[in-house]
Amino acid sequence: MTEIGDAPPGVDPTTTSSARLYDYLLGGTNHFPVDREVAEMMKAAAPDIVDAVLANRGFHGRAAVWMAHHGITQFIDLGSGLPTQNNTHESVCRVIPGARVVYVDIDPMVAAHATQLLEGDGSTAVITADLREPEAVLSRPDVLRLIDFGEPAGVLATDVMHFIGGSFDPWGLIAQYMAALAPGSYLALSHSTRDNVPAPNSILDILEKASVEIYLRPRPEVERFFRGLKLMAPYEGAEPGLTYPGLWGAEDIAMADSDGSRGFYCGVAQRPDGFTALSHEGG
Repeated sequence: MTEIGDAPPGVDPTTTSSARLYDYLLGGTNHFPVDREVAEMMKAAAPDIVDAVLANRGFHGRAAVWMAHHGITQFIDLGSGLPTQNNTHESVCRVIPGARVVYVDIDPMVAAHATQLLEGDGSTAVITADLREPEAVLSRPDVLRLIDFGEPAGVLATDVMHFIGGSFDPWGLIAQYMAALAPGSYLALSHSTRDNVPAPNSILDILEKASVEIYLRPRPEVERFFRGLKLMAPYEGAEPGLTYPGLWGAEDIAMADSDGSRGFYCGVAQRPDGFTALSHEGG
């Protein structure tokens, strides 16, 4: 386990990080005592939270692999978090060797711990950047080196947009990323909600005291992220639309459903011809 003395430059080990909380709940090792303390309080208040983050991580991997099977060879992983098992490039390269992946996270600890995972052939990069600045992110040298904007790409935004407040227009941010990419690109997005499994107020109180802001949004506000895009069917026999992370891509729906999974909505959608950030507002 990481202790305070192990903090990389630019990382404050006395302040809770959402990336490190997620890492701890997933069973990772890149976190500090303050993160473990907050995570344990969250688990005590909502025992299903571990199931929720595991279901979400499963969706992330299945969606990335699904995109690879549908011809996507380049990916932008927004709010990628700390390295864990089956990272994006590891998953998609099993389908398409040499697939290119750019990881984006605001936490400098992500880049510090992800360096060892980078592919030796230069097909993977990690950049420390704020996803709330799409133009700055997409103009970074590593993005321009690895992402061909003339070809479809996959954008992964799982378990991250609920940390973006409404004043930053999170829906418009996603639209800007999708508008910058070629038609045929895909978006995979998941977002926490209290529609189905109401989060105890104690969870929100714990996060607020830890200076971690989270915005639990209802289904219509999550659907808004996909406005102007073509939603895919989440599993065989289903209509196109949102579902819960445990169900997306599942072969046995009854076995995959769980209370924790219902704490998120998720979906995968394709960018059509003519999509612009402004067309997103038109429905």
